Amino acid sequence: MEREITGEDKGWWVVSQQNKIWLPGDKLPYGPAAEFSLSGLSGRPIGEWQGDTVWLINHSRSQNMASLRQLLNEDSGLFRMAGRGVQLAEFYRSHRYCGYCGGEMQHSKTEFACLCTRCHERYYPQIAPCIIVVIRRDDKLLLAQHVRHRNGIYTALAGFAEVGETLEQTVTREVMEESSIRIKNLRYIASQPWPFPQSLMMAFLADYDSGDICIDPEELLDAGWYRYDELPALPPAGTIARRLIEDTVALCRSEYQ
Repeated sequence: MEREITGEDKGWWVVSQQNKIWLPGDKLPYGPAAEFSLSGLSGRPIGEWQGDTVWLINHSRSQNMASLRQLLNEDSGLFRMAGRGVQLAEFYRSHRYCGYCGGEMQHSKTEFACLCTRCHERYYPQIAPCIIVVIRRDDKLLLAQHVRHRNGIYTALAGFAEVGETLEQTVTREVMEESSIRIKNLRYIASQPWPFPQSLMMAFLADYDSGDICIDPEELLDAGWYRYDELPALPPAGTIARRLIEDTVALCRSEYQ
């Protein structure tokens, strides 16, 4: 439940607004609230990390507001907690009024939800399901440089599920739309909360079936087949894309070394 923060409150502090997070010293603040001049602000506990409370304060500081991506190299559990905070802050900011009747919203005291004071409609944070897939062709991986990635990395193909699709259909469609490749032997590997802005990434591996690469220029800058021991710049460790790539490299090594 949201309340006023006191100087004695302590833990991890997610201070966020408009999908930005406060990172003084490029780190997530940890310690007593008074140390970071947070006393008097409104906040709520959103979980625990290593036995300490993780607090959310929906607020913008004058300095050191940064992208959550700066925490990608932190422990995955801490990154997920910070991501939860950023997503909840944006949810509460964007749900001040009811979409049905325009009434003012109030925050639920028992769950992450907003309640309309007029028509009593209840809103929950929405999560967009998306897929990511690494495709293998003998000893090579299909990797692509996405339009939205300006740092030169090559990664797996990915995309959002559409209404009425299964995840398997989403993978098949996205691969065809972005690369013109047909796949087979699709198998699910794992999932990862991905707060950019509010997604749940479902990860798959697949094998090449047929077709020649022909990229969608609105989605990709480049794509190609890369031998497992001659890979381009890759996504950072801790991302599910990197795990998929490393898992596929391990499979190739076991067969081709």
